[in-house]
Parts: sequence; structure tokens; C-alpha cells
Amino acid sequence: ESVDKYIETCKDYGFDIIEISAGFITLPTDDWLRLIEKVQSAGLKAKPEIGIQFGAGGDTAKGELESEGTLDTGYAVKQAKRFVDAGAYMIMIESEGITENADPWRTDVPAEFINEIGLEKLMFEAADPEVFAWYIKNYGPEVNLFVDNSQIVQLETLRRGIWGTKSLWGRVLTYND
Repeated sequence: ESVDKYIETCKDYGFDIIEISAGFITLPTDDWLRLIEKVQSAGLKAKPEIGIQFGAGGDTAKGELESEGTLDTGYAVKQAKRFVDAGAYMIMIESEGITENADPWRTDVPAEFINEIGLEKLMFEAADPEVFAWYIKNYGPEVNLFVDNSQIVQLETLRRGIWGTKSLWGRVLTYND
């Protein structure tokens, strides 16, 4: 009942996308699929958030996260595929354990998602300018990134190659018909 009320409230306020995250809870994949269906049935777009770090978010301490370990990337990719097959609008990839609180960064993880699902259905959380610069260098200026609103200008100038460090400034090019 609470879920139904939440979805209706989001719709009433004019939201068109609902993120479905299980970073702090254990949620069976079939329950996620039911939530995706429920969101879509209400005329909204479902955006499940998948990560490899349980307990991620909410400024959880690095040591606490490390003690949890990380989840199997292959399993997370299979979940994402099921969500896309169920009609999910977009899959959000949580940065914890990948580029946030990870030393070294787990650059293999976004690559696995991209290789299996494709860039067009993925959005990557990029909490730091170094992170979104890395995504642009490796996956191009049109990679879908979720950044803090205070970083939008920096991100967009990096995407256009008109600002940034020597590794990106003037080096980001696109060809659009």
C-alpha cells in the first residue's frame, strides 16, 4: 500500500521517472521486477539502481563498506539485463565499490555492463570530476552520467572539450550529422 501511495504521489507531483534502489536492503530480483512493472503501470519510467557494494550510499564509511565486500559483477549484469528486458527505462550504476571508496578503481565493472547491455540503457553515478573525466575519455562525451547539480557546468564543458586538464581540453570531438 505504501508503494502504491508513493508512486501516485510522485506522479501527482509531475515526476516521470522513479529510481528503484536496493543499496541498503536485500531485495530479491523478482521483487524488483514487480516494482518495475508497478511503476510502468502507473505511466512512469522505472530506473533501477544496481551496484556491487551492499550498504552503499548515505556517506557510509569506507572501512565499513570494505568489510561488506563486493557483489559478483556477473550477477549484477544479469539482473540489469532482466530489468531492461522487463522494460526498465534506464539502469543506474551505483559508484560505490567501482570509483567511489575503491582503490584502485574497478574499471572492469562499467566495461562489463557496457559490453553486455550497451551505453544507451546505462547511467553511471560519477561523484567526482576525475570520475566523469575518466568516463568521457573512455566512453565518449555522450556517456550518460549522474553528477551533483553543482558539477553540471564542469561536466558539460568537459563533454565539449572546452575546459579541463590537458588530457581532455581540446581533445573531445564528436561527429554528428
